[in-house]
Amino acid sequence: MKLDVRIPEVGESVQEAVLAQWYKQDGERVVKDEILFVIETDKVTLEIAAEAAGVLHIMVGEGETVAIGTVVATIEVDAEEGKTTTEAAREQPSKDEKPARQEAAPEPAEKEPAPRPELREQAEEGPRRSLSPAVRRLAVERQVDVSQLIGTGPGGRITKGDVLLHLEEARPAESRPAKHQAPARVRASEEESAKAAVDRGAQAPSREAPVVSEAVITGEERTSRKAMSPIRQRIAERLLTARQSTATLTTFNEIDMSRLQAIRARFKESFKAKYGVSLGLMSFFVKASVVALKEFPQVNAFIEGKDIVYHHYHHIGVAVGAERGLVVPVIRHADRLTFAEIEREILDYVQKIKENRLDLADLEGGTFTISNGGIYGSLLSTPILNTPQSGILGMHKIEDRPVVVDGEIVVRPMMYVALSYDHRIVDGREAVTFLKRIKECIENPERIMMEI
Repeated sequence: MKLDVRIPEVGESVQEAVLAQWYKQDGERVVKDEILFVIETDKVTLEIAAEAAGVLHIMVGEGETVAIGTVVATIEVDAEEGKTTTEAAREQPSKDEKPARQEAAPEPAEKEPAPRPELREQAEEGPRRSLSPAVRRLAVERQVDVSQLIGTGPGGRITKGDVLLHLEEARPAESRPAKHQAPARVRASEEESAKAAVDRGAQAPSREAPVVSEAVITGEERTSRKAMSPIRQRIAERLLTARQSTATLTTFNEIDMSRLQAIRARFKESFKAKYGVSLGLMSFFVKASVVALKEFPQVNAFIEGKDIVYHHYHHIGVAVGAERGLVVPVIRHADRLTFAEIEREILDYVQKIKENRLDLADLEGGTFTISNGGIYGSLLSTPILNTPQSGILGMHKIEDRPVVVDGEIVVRPMMYVALSYDHRIVDGREAVTFLKRIKECIENPERIMMEI
């Protein structure tokens, strides 16, 4: 029995997806609920799991764009009586089965030196159990300690490129080509260094092509070309639309964060003990934004044709930087949630993004957005509107600065904040007062905690 593996539906507006990466190889045995591959659409990245156990037969390669519903692989499902497919997949092959399986396996082109036992154990049973078979095999063959690598794949996974880059960086300095050598000499130098490494008892670096689609080497000049991912294309399109179709203006202010920091320090441990999440800055800014949005509903409204659509609810989008681009999951009905519930929703979204489980519905319906560039060290910026929304709040780095308080110069933890708004619907007076209201709420956090 064969089971089709299809590209699933992720939303009515999504018609196609890019098969970004296979985690399994053609002909490899898979277990039910094991991650097979990851797809990218113009809005989300998703991991697709096996619906049954069996042998995987891949029909569509990495990097191809396919329509929703397309069959990209089949699974030859285990059909032994009295056993579930998961049990059959996990069962170790019997002694009679091993010779047949070995005969079916292709003969290696050349005999590789036996890997050290400790490296095989690290690659197969170490802490990084999410290694794909291809990466695990390469790590064992090249005797690479995977615990020393930093994964750049989805969810922090170690990719084949990470292993190859590690091997390249580990090459002796004398074996690397000089900057001013011609391309032919570069290749000759690489071959000589590889031969010298083998003579010394070391494994030669991999000769496989880099992950980048094209590379042109001419002396010391080098360029690379890589296709934009669907998410990056969508981000570029939306940012350009925001610039061209709105009358965007930005106003700035600064906030004294000392009282808020004191409250967080005071209740940090008890809050986490009671609710299981940390008391962060974002829940305070979400609450402060809701207060300001209720007073200035036009910032929570959209322009639709010649009409203004006012929203009598508050769905706050929180911008999160993901590996493949910025995404803005939405906290729905933020005005009805407690501080703990807001922090828990943010934490759940971050985990979803790391595991590529973010649904299209998680990104839709926002009426106002908050972006925190301070976590990356940004001191001041002008955020771009998340259309069709009319306002976005930019948070920044907290930095100790001298300020005047009651006629005296004191040092306080200060944060610059920025509000970008659509001037077609929001006047300057309203935007400045809106941001000032947020400043008042953050500098006097007791007011929003007591909802007054």
